Formats: sequence, C-alpha cells, structure tokens
Amino acid sequence: MWAELLCGLVIYKLFRRFFYDDDILDLESSDSDSLFSVASRIENIYDGKVYVGLRIPDSETGSRQNIDMVLITKGEAVVILVKNFSGLISIDADGSWVCTHETKHKSERHPDPVAEAKRLVSILESYLEQRGIDLPEGYLSFKVILPNPKLRTIYSNYFPPEVIPYEQLIQLKPEPRSMFSGWIKGALRGGKKEMQESMQQRINFVLGTAPTWDRLEHKSNKYMLGEFLEFKGKHEDTKALRDIKRSKVGRMIIQKSSMLGLVHSNLQVLYSPRDYRSEGASASEWKEVTVRSSTEAVFQPRYSNKVRKFKLSSISSLTLSA
Repeated sequence: MWAELLCGLVIYKLFRRFFYDDDILDLESSDSDSLFSVASRIENIYDGKVYVGLRIPDSETGSRQNIDMVLITKGEAVVILVKNFSGLISIDADGSWVCTHETKHKSERHPDPVAEAKRLVSILESYLEQRGIDLPEGYLSFKVILPNPKLRTIYSNYFPPEVIPYEQLIQLKPEPRSMFSGWIKGALRGGKKEMQESMQQRINFVLGTAPTWDRLEHKSNKYMLGEFLEFKGKHEDTKALRDIKRSKVGRMIIQKSSMLGLVHSNLQVLYSPRDYRSEGASASEWKEVTVRSSTEAVFQPRYSNKVRKFKLSSISSLTLSA
C-alpha cells in the first residue's frame, strides 16, 4: 500500500512538473495581465493605438521613467497609469493612497498616482520635443485607471476626475469624441485633417521606436513585462540561440516540434529580425532553430528584484525592446 502511495506521489509530481509549471504562479501575482486587459479595451473603444510598457528617457534625472501606456488617437494623446489596487482605499492629507485589506488586516501606502501621472506627462512631452515633435497646448493629457473590481471606497465620488475606477471602466463606450480629455484646444483644434493625421503618424513613429520593457507571453495567455537576460540550458541549445539578441531580434515565437511519449522533447523557436517598418518583418525573413524543451529563458520582471527562469516550453512568445 505504501509503495502504491509513493508511486502515485511521484507520478503526481512529474505530472505537475511537465504540465503545470510553477512559473504560472509568478505570472498570476503580476499586474501585467490587468495592464494588457485595459490596453485592449481602451484601444478598441477609442479606435486608437496604445503603447504599453514604455520606458521614456528623462533628461533631468538621466534615467528611464516607466509609463504604463499611452493612447494615441486623432487629435490627442493620453498618458494612462493602471493601478491594480484592491481593498478599501482612502486618501491621506499628504495625497498618498492607503489600501486596507480586510482579510489580511494590513494597509499598504502608495504614492499619489495622479501626481505621478502629471509628472510623466511632462517627461513624455519633453521626450517628444527632443524627437522633433512640438505638441499643441492641451494635446497631451492623463488618466489613472483602477481596473480591480475588489477596490472599494466609502463615497462613490471619492476620486478626482482624472481617475477611472472599475465601475466607470466597464461602462466606457465609443463616442464621437474622447471621454479622456475632450476636444483639444489650440492650433491643432482648428487645423486641417491632414495636419492631425501627420501629427498622429509622427507620434506613432516616435513611440513605436521608444524604449519599452520586454514582453513575455506565457502559454496560459498571461503576460509579464521586464527584461530578458539570457538563455540557460545545454551548450548546443544556447549556441543555437546565440543570434537571438535584442540588437538583432525583435520577437521570437515558441512552437512544439517533436514529442517523446506525452512530453515534448524538442521545441521550434521562430525569430524575426528587428524591423521598424510598420508592416514588420516578412514571412521570408523569419528564421528558426530547434532546441530542447528544458531550455530556459532568464527574465527579470519589472518592479521585482528576483530573477525568474521560464522553460521555453511554457512560453508562447517573447518580444524584445531595442
């Protein structure tokens, strides 16, 4: 009997090892999923382009500043911060936000996201000017989105007007003009359609080539933003992957190749050269290599000091920033 129990335990651990990678738990604790969910909804509603995970250089501090996303539509640009806060929230006199979790019996204090968003608007505007784009007054605005339905307040109108809580987020619908900042005043407002389209195209090009976090997509359709560091595995596998560097490659896709019993022994890795054209690399430009499924990608999640290792068999794709 004990032998049967021991055998069953070994089989269970092997099953979890190959089919339920513990890396998934790491992804579930990440805020990246809510970030991409909000980006998809906003992009569809306002028929614009959303850039996620930007790392905009700040000339004053000499460092890169993280911007969750920027929405670009005809006539305006909106810096959007996404805060996945939960619990009962209150705002202190100093502007900081305090989230109290009833089940955990503890509070978490966060810097004022509205003030943070204002600061990032100024940094983005300065960056665009350095790239040759002078924005009309009022063109750039900001919003703070709170997508977590478990966030509660005592009063329904507790937040500043720049804040969109979950209840308002799910009610957003396409409108003739943006709900974010209204009609833009200034030179662009009275300008021609061609001028608006030209401004939009120029901003799209600049943000499309701006520094971003690397993006890892898990096979469970979960996302993680951070920095890809290297591959780990057998020498012949890492050698086969040596050309996948951010200086050369923009994206790689993992596909199942061959099987050994119930376990995939090899994987097909497709990767495309870095290409700043709007249409991206053509199908003929993609290259492929075959490696063991045990090969790992070493990844540093944003806002975390802990380096993670993900088996390539658990990854759907990896997008690298320049």
